[in-house]
Amino acid sequence: MARSGQECYNHLMSGHNKFSKIKHKKANTDAKKSKLFSRYSKLITIESKKCNGDVNSASLAKAIELAKKENVTKDVIDKAVTKGTDSTAADLEAVMYEAYGPGGSALVVTALTDNKNRAAAEVRHIFSKAGFELASPGSALWAFSKTDNGYVAQTPLELSDNDMQKMVNLYDALEENEDVQNVYTNVVGLDEISEDEE
Repeated sequence: MARSGQECYNHLMSGHNKFSKIKHKKANTDAKKSKLFSRYSKLITIESKKCNGDVNSASLAKAIELAKKENVTKDVIDKAVTKGTDSTAADLEAVMYEAYGPGGSALVVTALTDNKNRAAAEVRHIFSKAGFELASPGSALWAFSKTDNGYVAQTPLELSDNDMQKMVNLYDALEENEDVQNVYTNVVGLDEISEDEE
């Protein structure tokens, strides 16, 4: 049965819309992949610097292992190890920020940066823009326990739909920052929502 002109147009446009969504999703995936590679590259560089590029060092081997699990390429890993042994390379420092977010949620943000003042200003601005501010050291950390893989919430918190949306926006803004390595929060269900949006 022949389609009308409008039906043909609708069919073509639905295909175009689907392609646009795929392109948008691919762009998001590529951006997240690039951010992930950059994150692990910094981590490997800082660990390589500590042990002068000795890949048998426990901390560097662990960083490389984590990067491989996330499919970071061998080329990126090798360059990061070499960069860590370069005396002219900028020193990267590990920094941590604590804060309270939507609904009284606790957050711990870790970063690797070559400029602590810039990183602090940028993270402070992200919180300020969302209507929150950084807290003093130790004020949010008590809500987490330290593990080999980072921080685990000890006091899980459920948020209202409104507060959850604010948290998702805040979390995404922090994750997009170049220096931020990880964002830990005690909010229940945030990981699932973030994965659904990808």
